[in-house]
Amino acid sequence: MEQITVHIVHAFDINGTGGNPAGVVLNDDTFSAKEKQHIARKVGLSETTFISKSPISDFKLEFFTPNKQIAHCGHATVASFSLLREKGLIGDDRSSKETIDGTRNIHFDGDKVFMEQAQPVFTRLEIIEDRVFDALGITRKDLATNLRPMKVSTGNAFVVVPLKSVDLLASLTPDSNAIIELSKHLGLVGLYPFVLGDDGRVDAQARMFAPLYGIPEEAATGMAAGPLACYLHSQVQPKDQFVIKQGEFMEVPSPSLIYVQLNLVDGDINNLFAGGTAYTAKQLDWLPK
Repeated sequence: MEQITVHIVHAFDINGTGGNPAGVVLNDDTFSAKEKQHIARKVGLSETTFISKSPISDFKLEFFTPNKQIAHCGHATVASFSLLREKGLIGDDRSSKETIDGTRNIHFDGDKVFMEQAQPVFTRLEIIEDRVFDALGITRKDLATNLRPMKVSTGNAFVVVPLKSVDLLASLTPDSNAIIELSKHLGLVGLYPFVLGDDGRVDAQARMFAPLYGIPEEAATGMAAGPLACYLHSQVQPKDQFVIKQGEFMEVPSPSLIYVQLNLVDGDINNLFAGGTAYTAKQLDWLPK
C-alpha cells in the first residue's frame, strides 16, 4: 500500500479545544474498500473520511469506523469540509457531498460547517424499552418526567434516552454487549442518552455509545444530535434551533458543541442541518502496514 497523508481534524470544538477528532484523507482515488478499512483501523479514531471526485456532487465522502463502513458521519463531514475550505478547495458558502446512500447539501455560516440530514423518522420502542434500560444500567424511574426513549433516524438511527439528571448521565455504566445486540436488533448506530439543559446556554447534554461500530464512546456525534434535536422539537419545545453539548463525561473529557437548525414547513420538520466549528490538529504521513 502506498504512503498516505491523514489529516487529524477536530470537529465541534469549543474555542479551539475539545471536539471529536476525525481522520481525513484527501484526493482518494486509489485505495480499495479493504484498504480504506485497514487505514481507518490503523488511524484508530471513531471515523476516518476518504474524499474523492464525484460526478453528482462537489465531493464524494466515504466514512469508515475502525471496523465498518457507515453511510453518514456528522463530525467527519464537518472535519472534511473545514479542511477542504482551509486548503482553498471550496470557494463559496455552499457545497455538497455524495455518500453511499445519496447526496446531501453543505453550507457554511461564518466559521461553522453545516451538513444536511434527512427528514426524521420516529419509532416508539414500547416493550423493548427494558432492553434499553438494561443496556445503560438504568431503570424506568431514571427517565425525565413525561418523556420516553425513542428510535429516531435522520439518515443514521439512534435511540435517544431522556434522563432526569446530569449526575445520572455522568455516572452511566453501559453494557457494551447489550448495546451491540440491541443495535443489531433495531438497526442502530448506537444509544444517545441525554439530559435537558438547565443553564440557558445548551438545550441538552448527551453521551453516545456505539460499540457495534467499534466506538465505546464518542465526543461529538452530529448524526445523533440531529435526531435528538428533532425529538426535542417534537416532545419538549417546538423551536427550530438547538445546541447540544457532548463529550464532557468521557473517561478523557473532550467537550463539544453541536448546533442544529431545523427547516420547518407548516410546523413539520422538512430537513435539518447539524454543524459546528473545526480545527486541524496535525498531519500524519505514513505507510500503513
